[in-house]
Amino acid sequence: MDPHTLVIMRHAKAAGPELMADVDRPLTARGHADAAAAGPWLKRHGYQPGLVLCSPARRARETWQSLSIESASVMFDRRLYGGTALELLDVVAEVEDDIRVVLLIGHNPALSDLSALLDPAHGEDLRTSGIAVHAVDTSWARWGPGSAPIAETHTARA
Repeated sequence: MDPHTLVIMRHAKAAGPELMADVDRPLTARGHADAAAAGPWLKRHGYQPGLVLCSPARRARETWQSLSIESASVMFDRRLYGGTALELLDVVAEVEDDIRVVLLIGHNPALSDLSALLDPAHGEDLRTSGIAVHAVDTSWARWGPGSAPIAETHTARA
């Protein structure tokens, strides 16, 4: 049986917050290019998500769109914008176990904190467009501190 795989991806490079609300910040041209470069990497490595959990913030939604990969479904969840690592883990725990690969797109510091929570020895400090892949053969509801080692990392740069 394939393990459950959580692909944690920080949103791509976004415009500064000087003239708009944080939630409305769009990706920069580099951000779109970096996210577009991450899509083929995910495909080549077999990380085809059965579910995408995405922050509703514009930069996270645009990151998802720029990846240009297919998914069974996408869920935009307010808890992924401003939530803590433990709150993000609660969202993951709600995923049905028949879904083997979940792509989680959101924000720091929560995403880096989540990676470190899952694998304290190797947790990834994610840069924009950064990816940390955690995998373990247990139900989503049983994921917790120290339970899911990093399988692979990547930072997309166009």
